[in-house]
Amino acid sequence: MKLVVGLGNPGKEYENTRHNAGFALIDKFGKSQDFPEFELNKKFNARISKGSVDGQDFLLAKPQTFMNLSGETVRAMLDFYKLTPDDILVVHDDIDLPLGKYRIATDSSSAGHNGVQNIIDKLGTQKFKRIRIGIGETKEGILVCRIDAHNFVLQKFSKEESEIIEKISEEILEEIKKAAIHL
Repeated sequence: MKLVVGLGNPGKEYENTRHNAGFALIDKFGKSQDFPEFELNKKFNARISKGSVDGQDFLLAKPQTFMNLSGETVRAMLDFYKLTPDDILVVHDDIDLPLGKYRIATDSSSAGHNGVQNIIDKLGTQKFKRIRIGIGETKEGILVCRIDAHNFVLQKFSKEESEIIEKISEEILEEIKKAAIHL
């Protein structure tokens, strides 16, 4: 069993926001692999979908704890299913990467991402695999340092930004599949 966790905030007001890029890509991944609809699991305080890809069983999870407490859900699921940090893949937004880019990371710090930091704190390790989805703003090809990062990540994607995310989503879905199968 492998666990793929998309990070975001629950509720209609957060749909299509930059901070919910993890939720959006986990939704797309589930649909692309014919997983059932996500259902609320109160035990884990998460929306969960179970399925398999290439014979490997997967749990897709979207914590409903709000971003900064995502580690509570991840820890509870690892304990219940007797998984280790090597069995998880976390998909999340990253303001330090330009929009339209992504990176795969293992054993790296949270770089100030509170949801990732909470997972690190709850697991007692940063040695788990992540796909970081760039949401950062650029001007003339240079990443803009945002003082108002909190407000920026909670804003909805513009139409143009959504198109950029859509263009790279197929590539990211393949990376989710490859990364999760090889956990």
